[in-house]
Amino acid sequence: MGKSENAETSIVDIAAVLGISAATVSRALNNNPRISEATRKRVKEKALEMGYRHNSMASSLRNKRSNIIGLIVPRVSMYFHAVFITALQNRLQEEGYSLMVCQSNDSVAIEQKLAGTLYSSRVDALVVSLALYTEDYNHFDGFMSHGIPLIFYDRVPTKPYPAHIIKGDDYRGGLLAGNHLIETGCTKIAYISGPLSCSIYKERTEGLLHALKKAKINLKEKWCFYHELTAENAWNSLRKIFVGNDQPEVVFASNDTTAVAAVEFAREQGIKIPEELKIIGYSNDPRAAIISPPITTIDQHPAEMAHRVAYKLLALLKDKHANRDISQNEIVPVTLVRRMTT
Repeated sequence: MGKSENAETSIVDIAAVLGISAATVSRALNNNPRISEATRKRVKEKALEMGYRHNSMASSLRNKRSNIIGLIVPRVSMYFHAVFITALQNRLQEEGYSLMVCQSNDSVAIEQKLAGTLYSSRVDALVVSLALYTEDYNHFDGFMSHGIPLIFYDRVPTKPYPAHIIKGDDYRGGLLAGNHLIETGCTKIAYISGPLSCSIYKERTEGLLHALKKAKINLKEKWCFYHELTAENAWNSLRKIFVGNDQPEVVFASNDTTAVAAVEFAREQGIKIPEELKIIGYSNDPRAAIISPPITTIDQHPAEMAHRVAYKLLALLKDKHANRDISQNEIVPVTLVRRMTT
């Protein structure tokens, strides 16, 4: 019976055409030095001609390794995660791993589905930055129970969970911002944050409040907003903040998208920066440096975080026993970048 029209070309098919063994074809396709360069070239040309495709899934089943690392991020368009993804992928590629990038779009339901899909795809490890409202982590239990390395980074569980955690020093970021604003002599501070269900905004808020408490400064409830940090939400909050004669001297925004919106809002309202209003953001997004005036912000060093995640990941993949040692959280330092808005 002949081969069907839609059947995949196999190593055996290539071997039959070339009159060599399937083992030789396999070694040639995998650049085995035992096979001459001429034979390797001949095999690869014939494989291309016959439409051969390597079945990585079947290979992973045989070897119990896929050489694929799963990554779930909230949104690939966010500056922090875009830099992180590039740095992590570059490092993993050096070690022969591919990165499978998925985005949750800050949806818990999508995040749950992606975790299941990546587990079923037999990824060798999983790296995750959680969605804004993720408060239950049992969709990651399969990785932990089967010894598959799992690392949370940036947005991490707010409740104890037995996984490796590498995060920015968001508490210190909020503290640095608060202390800097106090040094400028400001006492009337507006604060626009992400939802406190998310670890990074919870800790930034705690750091800010600690700085203000030491200086005996209270945040006014009417000037505090906790929501998804989009430009549209920022404008809506700013319109509510700048109503009447009692207005803040400072806007501290928990991301640079909101800080940029604050600069644009002030320009529209004829508010002078920094004379009448000071602004500080968070992330050190390139937009913060090129807008006029450039924005004071907190640098999270995403590439450094990616390097630390890669280092931990490769160590876990090399030594399965290391995955059992869930040590203390690894903290990536942050720095204050002073610019013209303060």
